Amino acid sequence: MKILVIRFSSMGDIIYTTPVVRCLKKQLPDAEIHFLTKPAFQYIYNNNPYLDKLLLLKPELSDTIADIQAEKYDRIIDLHNNLRTTIIKLRTRIKSSTYKKQRIRKWLSLKLNLKLVPPVHLVDRYLKAVAFLGVKNDGLPIDYYIKKEYQLSELLPPSHQSNYIAFVIGATHFTKRMPNHKIINICRQLKHPVVLLGGADVKANGEIIAAALGEKIYNACGQTTLDESVFLVSKAASIIGFDTGLTHIAEAFNKPIASVWGGTAPELLGVQPYMVKDVLVAEIDLSCRPCSKFGLEKCPLGHFKCMNDLPETPITNFINEY
Repeated sequence: MKILVIRFSSMGDIIYTTPVVRCLKKQLPDAEIHFLTKPAFQYIYNNNPYLDKLLLLKPELSDTIADIQAEKYDRIIDLHNNLRTTIIKLRTRIKSSTYKKQRIRKWLSLKLNLKLVPPVHLVDRYLKAVAFLGVKNDGLPIDYYIKKEYQLSELLPPSHQSNYIAFVIGATHFTKRMPNHKIINICRQLKHPVVLLGGADVKANGEIIAAALGEKIYNACGQTTLDESVFLVSKAASIIGFDTGLTHIAEAFNKPIASVWGGTAPELLGVQPYMVKDVLVAEIDLSCRPCSKFGLEKCPLGHFKCMNDLPETPITNFINEY
């Protein structure tokens, strides 16, 4: 059997497809498993031993459809369920199974502040799309394979090369990020050195935090590649992070994680830390939260209480246990 699994984006959603690919390959060892995604996210499946071939979405959908037809797949597992995947399935006429997004329930939950989406993790929702093949959840974490074995001495100063806390301060949207003053307050109460991680867009934030706390902080934001950042997360004693790709990737290493949520909510998306032994989900219950599924550029009400009023002590107490 030859199977194509499809998920185009985004980083967090694709990382949660890795248990599906692993379970398919291990439980159907004679099957050939391929995965189709956007070129920007191919790094998630580079070096993955459970994947036989990685296909990349081309600028013209017709070219991608031609690639799919040439492979002669027996099944398509559609884990994206959007217009493009619908066109692919219609044009190729390959038997398919599709992930159910529960769009109406999510929309009503968001707009009316109702809890209509069952608290089922995205991985388990994805796995329902392959249940017809007899494939079951193996109970293991997500997979991420670092491209090379880096040396901590190449990436961190001597003061931060052991027993450090990785704090992922980046996130695509403002309403997912904690304000600098809150991060400073939390870091001040932590027992161990802190390495700040994120892209160039939060490098200035990292500089502000480091200036306030001095040698306790090492600002790696904008200085490391994503793969190097993942390596640093894998070697950390514990992790603090927001609803962003690097925090979700960190789950692959089963380290203690304080998962901090602002304007988005894990139960709506089904993306709370998966198969991690020690987890704290930090969030507060507000009538205006969640304000969006994926984050916004500013708080719609202007007060940003979901982050500003978030208690710091549970986070610091949790991390200081390790």
